[in-house]
Amino acid sequence: MSLFRSEEMALCQLFLQSEAAYACVSELGELGLAQFRDLNPFVNAFQRKFVNEVRRCDEMERKLRYLEKEIKKDGIPMLDSGENVEAPQPREMIDLEATFEKLENELREVNQNAEALKRNYLELTELKHILRKTQVFFDEREIHDVDESLTANLIEDQYVGTQMMNLAAKQGHLGFVAGVILRERIPPFERMLWRACRGNVFLRQAEIDTPLEDPTTSDQVYKSVFIIFFQGDQLKIRVKKICEGFRATLYPCPETPNDRREMAVGVMTRIEDLNTVLSQTQDHRHRVLVAAAKSIKIWFTKVRKIKAIYHTLNLFNLDVTQKCLIAECWVPVSDLEAIHLALRRGTERSGSSVPPILNRMETREVPPTYFRLNKFTKGFQMLIDAYGVGTYREANPAPYAIITFPFLFAVMFGDFGHGLIMTLFALWMVMNEKPLIAKKSTSEIWNIFFGGRYIILLMGFFSMYTGLIYNDFFSKSLNLFGSQWFVPQKSMYIFKEKDVMLDPKNAYANSPYPIGLDPVWQVADNKINFLNAYKMKVSIIIGVCHMIFGVMMSLWNHMFFRKKINILCDFVPQIIFMTFIFFYLVLLVFHKWVAYYATGDDEGLGPHCAPSILITFINMVLFKNGEKIGECEPYMYGGQQGFQKFLVVIAVLCIPWMLAGKPYLIYKYRQLQHQQFTNVSTAGLTEESDQVQMANGAAAPSGDHEENEKMEDIVIHQAIHTIEYVLGCVSNTASYLRLWALSLAHAQLSEVLWGMVLRLGLQSGSWFGGVFLFMIFAAWACLTLAILVLMEGLSAFLHTLRLHWVEFQNKFYQGAGYPFSPFSFDTILETAQNVEE
Repeated sequence: MSLFRSEEMALCQLFLQSEAAYACVSELGELGLAQFRDLNPFVNAFQRKFVNEVRRCDEMERKLRYLEKEIKKDGIPMLDSGENVEAPQPREMIDLEATFEKLENELREVNQNAEALKRNYLELTELKHILRKTQVFFDEREIHDVDESLTANLIEDQYVGTQMMNLAAKQGHLGFVAGVILRERIPPFERMLWRACRGNVFLRQAEIDTPLEDPTTSDQVYKSVFIIFFQGDQLKIRVKKICEGFRATLYPCPETPNDRREMAVGVMTRIEDLNTVLSQTQDHRHRVLVAAAKSIKIWFTKVRKIKAIYHTLNLFNLDVTQKCLIAECWVPVSDLEAIHLALRRGTERSGSSVPPILNRMETREVPPTYFRLNKFTKGFQMLIDAYGVGTYREANPAPYAIITFPFLFAVMFGDFGHGLIMTLFALWMVMNEKPLIAKKSTSEIWNIFFGGRYIILLMGFFSMYTGLIYNDFFSKSLNLFGSQWFVPQKSMYIFKEKDVMLDPKNAYANSPYPIGLDPVWQVADNKINFLNAYKMKVSIIIGVCHMIFGVMMSLWNHMFFRKKINILCDFVPQIIFMTFIFFYLVLLVFHKWVAYYATGDDEGLGPHCAPSILITFINMVLFKNGEKIGECEPYMYGGQQGFQKFLVVIAVLCIPWMLAGKPYLIYKYRQLQHQQFTNVSTAGLTEESDQVQMANGAAAPSGDHEENEKMEDIVIHQAIHTIEYVLGCVSNTASYLRLWALSLAHAQLSEVLWGMVLRLGLQSGSWFGGVFLFMIFAAWACLTLAILVLMEGLSAFLHTLRLHWVEFQNKFYQGAGYPFSPFSFDTILETAQNVEE
């Protein structure tokens, strides 16, 4: 019964011994049935008792995130066993801290060593390319001949390069510097050298074909080797400053070939040694991370549970002896025994000899709202809570929405084919529920669809049912049982006439189609006129019944809270006003369907004599007499005119009843209470005072009004409530016509899509028609899924949601509560995981 009305909650006071508090709170976190209150609201977070433990947990969590980042960086899978590990004892925090500290230090040391080795490897690699590329320049000075392919890469101006190399051959005192620079910086680097040195330097550069790894960021970068020739120390200083400004790395390069060969051999040897050391370092790092990946999920769970426990303990209050912690928590009354058992287990685990004390407190505070849900009811409850969390212990609309929500949706979305598509999609999600949950998708749209899989399933089922009632299957009829209509005319007459009117007296079998609409209406020219009248009346019937059910739910609320004055001054006039006006309209619709028939022999009961329901309703409200047309009577039954006037008068009298009845009774009750209190005070008798007070409490007309609420506020609130209800009855009834409008729009759009798209592929009779039909069918299927199923389905869903939130729930549902948020490890771990993703 907790789904129909929220769980009964109790505010409890909890006394825990200091040595047993951690274990008891841990057990309550595993149970997840206690919502703790903050007893230190004005204490700074840094001044609470367990702030140091929380900081230690934050530091451990930081180290674990660092390990996780390094594990993901190397692409190592992290083992997730799914087991629920218990929160570690406080003494185990030291071991965890030592383990994390050791792993972090070891990993940081390995990373630093690897970065240093990579930096040395990069320098040696760049030096190797410098020695290899610049060898061409020095060979050119000796043989004065450069290969054309190298000249294209290393010499920008062939004439200037030849002159500089000739000058270098004649004068052996030209200076040079060599280094590497990022490839994209070469053009501005060359322009800066030319302008700063006024053309007195000569630059040659060659691209390094293979990318090099940046040791800091591990990014692959492309670089170029350059050598700059100059003459004089001033140009040397200027060139080095420019290289420094462009972050070019300069390397020593010997002038003699023997020295260059010896350096190249030494560089290659060192590179091979560095490769060996780097591979060993990477293997060690990989082994450390693989070992950490096996336990990191469990470590995260343990640390987060410890942190949650200490956060909760910071909400508690210390008594004067500093040996006992005092807490206050909301718990469901039905789970008090489970809370006691959890506290007993925690006390046994801690080894404490003093049992905890759980006292139920009396309070005037409004408790939180808590419903016990499962995976089926959770989606419907979320729809209701999106409007507002229910007030404590008031009637919950969710169990009724399980039926009414998909049914109202199906009235607007009534197509068997489209409902079948929706049902199959929902069935696929339901059947593959566990593997889809295990994938933990981060797509918000997918998670919304998957979370409402049972809602979609019921909407699909109900849409298939209403599709059978409408006899609509992708805008076509299903002739399952044969039409009850037949054509009495001869074939020659039918071939000559474009339209043939079928008279029910001689063209109808006088037995209805077994289920839903007769398929003959699919080819009838007056199909829309017939369906308009039919669906419009059905929408009014469904809407009025839905609203009356909402008013009856308000009676259930008033009876549960023992608000007799609300029953007398709110429910009774509301139900009279609703039934005497709008439910009477529904009865007229049923009476018209039953009393008037097309094959009737009595002229007064023929279809042409059936009065308009709308005109009858307008005349009823305006006290206007109906006019007789020919032999047709303006009224459906005898005494209808006087009876309708009686109904309207009574309904109008209900308005001042709702408006002034409740304020008047409250005013008279307060006046009587004040008078009796004055008489008792004058007599000065304590016993009589107590008796009068008890008598007053028993004689209170409702017990629902607030003692401190002013009379002016009560009058204003009741006036607003009355006006809202009276006007809402009219507007809400009209609002249910959206059931007819959207149903008609969906059917017509489906018919247009069939006639203008798929029908084109059925017109060709050649071999090409099969290929063309396949293409047209693909287009029709895509448009059906995108427009009729997704867009129209979303539109019908939103309109159904509005009908429940506004038209139905405003009759009885306040939605002014706040949710029950218990201290639960499962919720905390799930939230932390969603934040990470």
